[in-house]
Amino acid sequence: MLIPILIGLYALVALIMVIGLLLNGVRPSKTLAWLLAIFTIPVAGVLFYILFGRNRRKSKLFTLKNQFATVGEFRTIHCYPELSGNKQKITSLIENTAKCPVTCHNRLELLKDGKNTFESIFRAIEQAKDHIHLQYYIFEDGVLADKLLEVFERKIGENVTIRLLYDGIGSYSLSKKYLKKLKAIGVETAQFLPFKFGRFLSALNYRNHRKIIVIDNKIGFTGGINISDKYLKGDPALGKWHDTHLKIEGEAVDFLNRTFVTDWFLASEKKVDVSSFHIHTLPQKGTSLQMVPSGPDDDFDVMEQVYFSIINSAEKYLYIVNPYIIPNHAILQALMTAALSGVDVRILMSSSTDIKLVDWCVRAYFESYLKAGIKIYLYDDGFLHSKVMLCDDEIASIGTANLDNRSLQQNYEAQVFVYDKALCGSMKNDFLQDCQKARLLSDYKAYKERPWTKKLIEGFAKLLSPLL
Repeated sequence: MLIPILIGLYALVALIMVIGLLLNGVRPSKTLAWLLAIFTIPVAGVLFYILFGRNRRKSKLFTLKNQFATVGEFRTIHCYPELSGNKQKITSLIENTAKCPVTCHNRLELLKDGKNTFESIFRAIEQAKDHIHLQYYIFEDGVLADKLLEVFERKIGENVTIRLLYDGIGSYSLSKKYLKKLKAIGVETAQFLPFKFGRFLSALNYRNHRKIIVIDNKIGFTGGINISDKYLKGDPALGKWHDTHLKIEGEAVDFLNRTFVTDWFLASEKKVDVSSFHIHTLPQKGTSLQMVPSGPDDDFDVMEQVYFSIINSAEKYLYIVNPYIIPNHAILQALMTAALSGVDVRILMSSSTDIKLVDWCVRAYFESYLKAGIKIYLYDDGFLHSKVMLCDDEIASIGTANLDNRSLQQNYEAQVFVYDKALCGSMKNDFLQDCQKARLLSDYKAYKERPWTKKLIEGFAKLLSPLL
């Protein structure tokens, strides 16, 4: 008698989930995948769906987001970067989806690796007069954290307000001892979706992957670098960590601050008084760029749409540096179509990643790349953590977003799209130099003959790609 009741309850739960999938407008391929899991893997399929399939936070985050008035409406901007016809539409796409217009009065500095980046960050923090806002996915105890603590204490003594927002899972190792020290000196802290047992199901799948520092709404930093000593000391297994960051001065910093104060409210439900924030415009036209903050509470899959559009707009070359390229069907088809159309498509990544399962999944797509003529460069000298895309000497993308389902649809990300030929040219030269240091994979027939055991492992990992 008990078994039929349990089967009936399971069928009812599964039916409710199916209705939810249909009502939420999930993509057919994803719906079918979850249906397969629910009906073929008893109990485990339902649990996986509850953990990874439902956007449990979306409605609440969207409600909270609408309760908060961010920094005042940005004035009308008539700024049109010099882009070829098929790329001009990308600026409109970003403005319509991310609500961030092109800003032209900016000064941009490209920062490479940890030492240069942190030296620039500490110099800028020392200039703070009003506020310092920091937001990080990974914030770890160590030399960097201790140095920040010293600077914070001094700046608070100068009546500077400091707010630190960190992710509940990415910064899980941040000690309570360090947090107590921050609070003791007057630093305001908030944790984005804390990793707690009672909130496990609602917190696990949606992380804040952004790395942002804003100083007085005047100087901003964003990119791939977290607060971690491995950027200075390296990693025992992977070696030196290589990454790309940006220092921004000018109008665009206001958009970074908008992103921070909104996320601060989502995490703490405390509003920041933005009435004293001023937009700092450089006297002369400088670097043109657009900020793209994206997250699971957006109306559209903003980051995916922008990446997709850039790939399709490429006419000469498309160069990508990214540690976690696990493309969905649309991105994969766009990359392959570009290469088959004669575009020079190159992917530069580390020869191994920091997560073995992810490494297998990344490699599961190599055969498709090579078949389409995409060149793969495997970098052995440390770990490349940069998230960079370069297109036709016209567009450079630098930020936090990987080319995987988690970054494109589930995480909160921040990406900068720069329209500057000089910067694009410089980054292109750096890319080509790094390619010379890497191992080239371009022989499709030879790669196809790799051992069947590797193919099997990669095929299994590929099945989990929607969760990675």
